[in-house]
Amino acid sequence: MTGRAVIVAARRTPVAPRGGGLKDLQADELAAPVFSQLLDDAGVEGCMVDHVFLGNALYAGGNPARMAALRAGLPPAVPALTIDTQCCSGLDAIIQGARLIEAGVARCVIAGGAESYSRAPVRMHRPMLFSEEPVSYTRPAFAPPPFDDPDLSAAAARLAARFDIDREDQAAFAVHSHFKARAAKSLKKLIICPGTDLVDDSFTRPLSIRAAMRAPVLYGDPETGLSAATIACEADGAASVLLMSESLARECGITGLTVFKAGSMGGDPADPALVPIEMARQLLNQTTFTIADLIAVELHEAYAVQAMAAVEALGIPLDILNPLGGGLARGHPIAASGAVLMVQLHDHWHTQRTQGYPENYTAMALIAAAGGLAAGVIVQALEV
Repeated sequence: MTGRAVIVAARRTPVAPRGGGLKDLQADELAAPVFSQLLDDAGVEGCMVDHVFLGNALYAGGNPARMAALRAGLPPAVPALTIDTQCCSGLDAIIQGARLIEAGVARCVIAGGAESYSRAPVRMHRPMLFSEEPVSYTRPAFAPPPFDDPDLSAAAARLAARFDIDREDQAAFAVHSHFKARAAKSLKKLIICPGTDLVDDSFTRPLSIRAAMRAPVLYGDPETGLSAATIACEADGAASVLLMSESLARECGITGLTVFKAGSMGGDPADPALVPIEMARQLLNQTTFTIADLIAVELHEAYAVQAMAAVEALGIPLDILNPLGGGLARGHPIAASGAVLMVQLHDHWHTQRTQGYPENYTAMALIAAAGGLAAGVIVQALEV
């Protein structure tokens, strides 16, 4: 490794539920203004960018990364690669960008994720015979036989029953996520997408326990089942970061968050929600840090029960968990969600910095994905 990568700028769009305020925009149209804003924030020209990585899970073809890069006005000579590891895509894109910098192949990379549930193509299996009609489907297989490949919501409901995590506890967790998101509304550096008037995450609301408990059970049993209040809604959005080599960041006099440790791993496809737990342990074991040393942990909340299982297993204090609110409060734009975590951490670090944060600012981001995948990053503040 020739040097660490530094996140010198981080931006995201608001997140809107499927069919909401961002419904008219394709994934690349969501990502393009984020790319442009990153360059403006860092005060660098597009010609300095060596590569673009963008996560996208629902488009099943094309190259949204290239589309977004060209829409953003980046020079045509800048290569762009789209990554699909489902929910991990955005964070994996950032990890790949950091790896490229660590290898000395690049000095400046844009990386993140974008998803439009609203504009995603309709999926159909091509018929075997010309006389047959195509057959529509909602999702591809995430693991082949003989592996168990459950619906993610069914797997989460099974997890809740196994660990006896009751509905009221899940509801309380969701309420707390919304509370944090509303309290941190002014701290988030969101951009407004062209053609929309959306200025904040539109799903976030003053949710009460009573309202959350009124939501009917969608998956699982009456005692531990999952409801619309405890499952992150399908959503549209984009998020990206600008990565620089540490030497370039110092040359430019830019502070940021160093990608200290990062990794991706696989686990049991039948229990995808549990893989981030081992991911976190693996990352921490590569350092001298413990959970107690972290200022913040951004853990994606696709399901309340998935996040609660990780919190319990890793001993994450609730006061450092998702300090700006979690996925239950904003929604789940699949491939963008992992990148959103990094933007949230960057925003949190920036706020802490202006308020005299501890010099040893260290934080972690974690996310799970279908098929039994996980990605995680530990970041530390860089001062120049």
